[in-house]
Amino acid sequence: MKIFDFLIKRKRALLLLAIDFCIFLATNCAYYLTTHKSSPDYPLSHFIINSAFLVFSAFFIRFGFHIYKSIWRYMNADDGFRLIISDGLAGVIALAASYVAGTHFDIWHILSVASFSALLTLSSRFAYRLLYKYLKTPAAKEDIHKIPVAIVGAGQLGAQLAEELISGKNSNYKPLFFIDRNKAKTNGQIAGLRIYYEDDSIIEFINNQSVSEIFIAIHSLDSETAKKLLEFYGRTACKIKLYDSSIRGFYSEDDGLRKRIRDFQIEDLLFRKPQGINDLDLVRFYSGKTVLVTGGGGSIGSELCRMIAKCRPRKLIILDIYENGAYDLQQELRTKYGDSLPFSVEIASVRDVQRLDSIFNFYRPEIVFHAAAHKHVPLMEHSGIEAIKNNVFGTYNTANAAEKYGAEKFILISTDKAVNPTNIMGASKRMCEMLLQCRGDSKTTFAAVRFGNVLGSNGSVIPLFKSQIASGGPITITDKRIVRYFMTIPEASHLVMQAGAMAKRGELFALDMGKPIRIYDLAVNMIRLSGLEPEVDIKIDEIGLRPGEKLYEELLLNPETLIRTPNDMIFIEKDSPFSREEIEKKLDVLSLALKGDISAKDALMKVVPSFKEPDEVNRSAENSREMKLSEKHS
Repeated sequence: MKIFDFLIKRKRALLLLAIDFCIFLATNCAYYLTTHKSSPDYPLSHFIINSAFLVFSAFFIRFGFHIYKSIWRYMNADDGFRLIISDGLAGVIALAASYVAGTHFDIWHILSVASFSALLTLSSRFAYRLLYKYLKTPAAKEDIHKIPVAIVGAGQLGAQLAEELISGKNSNYKPLFFIDRNKAKTNGQIAGLRIYYEDDSIIEFINNQSVSEIFIAIHSLDSETAKKLLEFYGRTACKIKLYDSSIRGFYSEDDGLRKRIRDFQIEDLLFRKPQGINDLDLVRFYSGKTVLVTGGGGSIGSELCRMIAKCRPRKLIILDIYENGAYDLQQELRTKYGDSLPFSVEIASVRDVQRLDSIFNFYRPEIVFHAAAHKHVPLMEHSGIEAIKNNVFGTYNTANAAEKYGAEKFILISTDKAVNPTNIMGASKRMCEMLLQCRGDSKTTFAAVRFGNVLGSNGSVIPLFKSQIASGGPITITDKRIVRYFMTIPEASHLVMQAGAMAKRGELFALDMGKPIRIYDLAVNMIRLSGLEPEVDIKIDEIGLRPGEKLYEELLLNPETLIRTPNDMIFIEKDSPFSREEIEKKLDVLSLALKGDISAKDALMKVVPSFKEPDEVNRSAENSREMKLSEKHS
């Protein structure tokens, strides 16, 4: 059954292989029939051997050049060039093989067949393109029912999009023209569509042409360019969409087109260039290991579990007290991996020492990611004792269990709110960092990874803004000046795993979060992405800072003491750790808060030296590095 499914999915590649094999067979036969009389010293057996060398070499090189991953109707000059180079290389290899084998050395046979086969192969591809275009293109009379669109980007990607829109059997769009910033392309044509220059006059031109939607088709579109394009074409009355060529798969033709043409997402406007991640190194490190993730059903924890699953661990243990999140992840992993992924779900609290001891004793995890924590600032200001119980003592309990049962590494998921904290949640996480840093003498490597807000995580500002926009507004922000660092969930999880792989002894890793973003700008962009006008269709209300909230967050205690790592997005902050004895004394103070002898805030003020009142920080916020960076970027 699996073989049958494989063949169905690969039917296009198999058809290509069959056609190309027939081309090689025909050209070889034609060469032999036209030359064997004039070359009597070229025996048939040698001819067959040399032909086999050429065919084998050609298909081997073509697979190496990914020739059979190209899509016929989108074949371009690059695809043709790769085919010619691969067949030329195959000819050289076949000549070398025939020389080594000692068969009759007929250079004209190899070169003629290689050249004509490449030519016929290219001809078959272009013939298909022409047939597809003229047989599949809908009749012109149906164009009146289609949505008129303009394509921004008269390059290869734009040409590919135009072909899809024109040739798609059930395409709902009719491209009218291209727009490009390259003046050299102005008044040229692609697929019969004229190219216009992108300047201020194009806005009025678009509105006069009855264009309903604008498709952005630009390779390697960075967030800064995306933001400018969205603002520029937002002056029209058109919907603006993105042609995402990275979305591929075994979709039907029209299904795939619908998936590739998508709305802009807030991630597209994150003001940072996408960063490459070396997954191969992660697979090597985590493969064959037993990995435990606390808070495994949460936003970051569940993404870590998904990525660990791809690394083929010996065992994955998902630990969480919230059963619904853990259950959803369990079903997802079972559906995707079946029995090929050995994993277990344990419903447990990191506050429960005996339960943790039992779990660690049974599984003996080698790597522990500690993501379990209370993270909401206003809730923890109100219920500070719970932050101490769950964040501080939960981390203490889990770290003790990891140390007791010989875990190789323990990685804490921390937050930028731990840097010069102004609230109980941030101070509790700073205390967590400190209690790990004191364990430099342990056989277990303890480290912490610190990053800012995660886009789309549970309870984050993005889902809140989406909900408020959907209900007609207003969007509520605490202060128009407030700035925050943002990162996507997959990006943060990847970097956490890389930091875990490179951790050696008590490091405090800080992730490069790019530039800080004003929450007000984020709200404005989200309203525009919804096709609405800020302050007209959706109001933005300023409601005042919440208890414990500061205008900006920092990622580093001391930027001057940074240590670079092999990954440009991961840094190590040099920090002087407390001793184990000092940390135990601090925990004794926090224990008094659990007994009610002292408030949670006062206890954390005593044990976290950098804990400050928010007003003290906010008074000088305008002079901070983060606020200045956000002003430059807004």
